[in-house]
Amino acid sequence: MLRFPVALVLSIVCLAAPPARADIKAGENAYHRGDYATALREWQPLAKQGDAVAQYHLGLLYANGQGIPKDDAQARQWYEKAAVQDHVEAQVNLGMLFDYGRGGPQDFKMAVRWYLRAANQGNELAQRKLGLLYERGDGVQQDFVQAYMWYKLGAASGVKAGIVLRDALAIRMTSDQLLEAQKLAREWRPKGK
Repeated sequence: MLRFPVALVLSIVCLAAPPARADIKAGENAYHRGDYATALREWQPLAKQGDAVAQYHLGLLYANGQGIPKDDAQARQWYEKAAVQDHVEAQVNLGMLFDYGRGGPQDFKMAVRWYLRAANQGNELAQRKLGLLYERGDGVQQDFVQAYMWYKLGAASGVKAGIVLRDALAIRMTSDQLLEAQKLAREWRPKGK
């Protein structure tokens, strides 16, 4: 007698999981069509339930004012919810909001924190942004070796901005600094989530 109710419950649970993914996909499809109101309707309930992908997308909508009024403070909140769950793009975007003082006070130390988490997972934009902070000494002690290393890692994907930053900094460095930075870049390995 218990077999039927157990099988029924398991069937319901198994069938209930895929629609959440479908809602993310439906939201992404709507977003790409420019139908931000539908994307918001799809993602908002999932974001409130703790889905990192939906939280990141909700942050995008708020940051860009798509389908809702632009609100960088709300974007920060949603990005942070996703970022603590290791959503790399949310970490980068949250770092940028702190870096530029959007949605709250400018906080270079927090920018470094979030860029570093994403950079350590191999995100080239975060690596480049982190290099800038090291080069300028914002949120960290100025360190051309670290800056060059992060630029070099960010440039490895061939993105021109990383290459330009790396090469411009190299002119200002000693040969010992360059050798050390290149060694650090060679030895660097992405860290897991």
